[in-house]
Amino acid sequence: MTTGHARRLWRLLEPYHAATYFAPEARQAFKDAGLRGFWMGYFAGRAAPMGAVGPGVVTATFFGFHPAMVARAIPDAWAFASVESVLEARVAGVDAALRRILDAAVAGPEIAEAAALTRKAAGAGERPGRPLFAANADLAWPEEPHLVLWHAATLLREFRGDGHVAALTTAGIDGCEAHVTLVATGAISREILQSSRKWSDEEWHDAESRLRHRGWLADDGSLTEAGQAVRTAVEDRTDALAAPAWSVLGDDGCERLAELVRPLARAIASSGEMPFPNPIGVPEA
Repeated sequence: MTTGHARRLWRLLEPYHAATYFAPEARQAFKDAGLRGFWMGYFAGRAAPMGAVGPGVVTATFFGFHPAMVARAIPDAWAFASVESVLEARVAGVDAALRRILDAAVAGPEIAEAAALTRKAAGAGERPGRPLFAANADLAWPEEPHLVLWHAATLLREFRGDGHVAALTTAGIDGCEAHVTLVATGAISREILQSSRKWSDEEWHDAESRLRHRGWLADDGSLTEAGQAVRTAVEDRTDALAAPAWSVLGDDGCERLAELVRPLARAIASSGEMPFPNPIGVPEA
């Protein structure tokens, strides 16, 4: 099985997972639980499987956010809402959102089949070195197929994300540098990434200077040949680290899953509630 399935299926499943943070029902559920504002909901909602962790753990595992940004939400979030209530809120919110967006399809056989395939893939993931994946893997599986698919999509995206952090750190790229190199590829704008991750202009400039010193960034802000090679190697390594979970499905299973989830991704993306690109970095489906 080629590693190409890992990247393609991540892109197709990411909107299904991202509803956890962007859909109005999800945001309201976090608010009702006591969390204040979008980013507190995001940080607490994503971190809750690990327990009431501090800002250092969140900064380390989420990787690209400025530590001061994380510290504005964590640990205060745990004073406003318990871990248990946050976990309940994220399931309730995404449940309501998916039922509205997908309508009758939410109970269709296609979702049940996709849920079975993604659950099988998620079950093949190894926990060592994958903190966010392992924390989510400790949670009980939902019963309804559309939520099984959501939980599996969450597991698989965190499995990939943990691997991506490993690939970046192995390449000697820190959080701000990761964003600078991503912007340099043209995949997303500096305005979106810098403003949403809260790196200052000075910190962004310093990251650019470090990358130029390594010969990875040109004066015009684009990647040099060497920089592109490093960035490509990081993405390829991320795919390779994510591939073991997908290999259990084989090529035919991966192709079938892509066929099943593509219309779901399009329906969620076309709802207009999850911007592309967005502050989380969800790619187009």
